[in-house]
Amino acid sequence: MRWLKSAGEVDASSIFRKFPVMTDTGIIKLILQGDKEKYTILVEQYQQMVFRTCMGFLHNKDDADDLTQDVFINAYQSLPRFRGNAAFSTWLYRIAVNASLNKIRKSPLMMIRQQFENLSGDKKGKEISVSITDGEDPEKILIRNEHVKWVQRVLDSLPENQRIAIVLSKYDNLSQREIAEIMNASEGAVEALLQRAKKNLRKKLSAQRKN
Repeated sequence: MRWLKSAGEVDASSIFRKFPVMTDTGIIKLILQGDKEKYTILVEQYQQMVFRTCMGFLHNKDDADDLTQDVFINAYQSLPRFRGNAAFSTWLYRIAVNASLNKIRKSPLMMIRQQFENLSGDKKGKEISVSITDGEDPEKILIRNEHVKWVQRVLDSLPENQRIAIVLSKYDNLSQREIAEIMNASEGAVEALLQRAKKNLRKKLSAQRKN
């Protein structure tokens, strides 16, 4: 079952014209009662959120696209176990984070490929890059793109909990309260994780610049 569209194909307004405005809980209730088409509403609403999260861990557009599809399939199959103790978006974030980490753990070759692509400048993997504007100095463009690759490599080297917190904070722009809900942690613990992650990032990036 293929629900996802590319970013350019998504037209949220058409979805809301097609379906009346409903809460996530109400939509899920209808899906579980047999109206499977309603799942399209949730996919359209949260597709970019899930993709950003997967991209934050994988740094590769093709892999993130594929994993986003897997996350929504997993979520659809798990809907009967959704109890509503947390928001659907929080529950979906947890699935996306766990799926991303599992993919990395089960695919060590992916990490090797990422490092090779970042070091060699190979663009086939479609990793995150800095946009280019007309008339910019090519040397400045290369420096900025190299900085992005440094950040990606250093992010990958962080301890897992620090990495989760920083991805949700910087890629998804979530508050500490929202991150705490996703990670089943206190806001104080998340704040400490983010502080340690930022400290490690600064330290590691500084060391890479010296090299």
